[in-house]
Amino acid sequence: MTDVISLTGLVKTFGRGSAATRALDGLDLVVAPGEVHGLLGPNGAGKSTTLRILLSLLRPDAGAVRLFGRDARRDAVALHRRLAYVPGDVALWPDLSGGQVLAMLAKLRGHSGPARRLPELLERFDLDPGKKGRAYSKGNRQKVMLVAAFASEAELLVLDEPTSGLDPLMEAEFRACLAEEKARGRTILLSSHILSEVEAVCDRVSIIRRGRVAESGTLAELRHLTRTSVSAEVERLPAAFGGFPGLHEVRVTDLDGPAGGVRLECSVDTDQLSHLMVALGTEGIRSLTSRPPTLEELFLRHYAA
Repeated sequence: MTDVISLTGLVKTFGRGSAATRALDGLDLVVAPGEVHGLLGPNGAGKSTTLRILLSLLRPDAGAVRLFGRDARRDAVALHRRLAYVPGDVALWPDLSGGQVLAMLAKLRGHSGPARRLPELLERFDLDPGKKGRAYSKGNRQKVMLVAAFASEAELLVLDEPTSGLDPLMEAEFRACLAEEKARGRTILLSSHILSEVEAVCDRVSIIRRGRVAESGTLAELRHLTRTSVSAEVERLPAAFGGFPGLHEVRVTDLDGPAGGVRLECSVDTDQLSHLMVALGTEGIRSLTSRPPTLEELFLRHYAA
């Protein structure tokens, strides 16, 4: 099966000489059909540069870009009919209404009639299509492009910080729409710094650091490389607990009350978690909570170094 997106060895430098900035430094990225892929990184990591190269808005200094198995630059016109793009900062034509913009974008993709889902999406995003572009707030300009993308029949959605300017209610509506598109099997590349957004909907995540993909995989795969938080109340600690492998940030507190006991709080390497559970189980567990690392913790681990 051909990958929807294949980026290989992307290099992009802005400026010259000592003032040059290397935005991408050999970036590789693959997105499979039907996948929702999260692209993570702080401002300046190279996310937007990657998406602009993918859309042929920028030319890379080196590397290969393929969409649906075809050269993204040479076949850009045909390929752009198969995708919808939502930037993080939308600019609209000031004298066109929202409805006119939606109709024009649909026509550019080769659809002359009104989109079947358009009325539903206008209602869900509380968007008045009769207003001119100059009258829209930042959030409403964002809604126009989101409605255009979700109403389209595009096979690929490229979303670059798509909820910028939306209020919490509209962010929730966006997530609901994203989940629906995922269920329909559409391929989605979502660039975001809102980690809960990515964690809720993405099948796989790539963390960009200094112009390269530092880590890529499912959340389960990424969590396997890190630690799980454990909080337990037991009658006593195992005799050999002091030398137990894979424990970090250990805190032990004596419990008040006639029953006594201790509370253990720690993080444990994932491959040692089952061994810890067995060891604690022999010492009378009263309560136990384990929590896998959040995407935020995984992300910060890469940027704390």
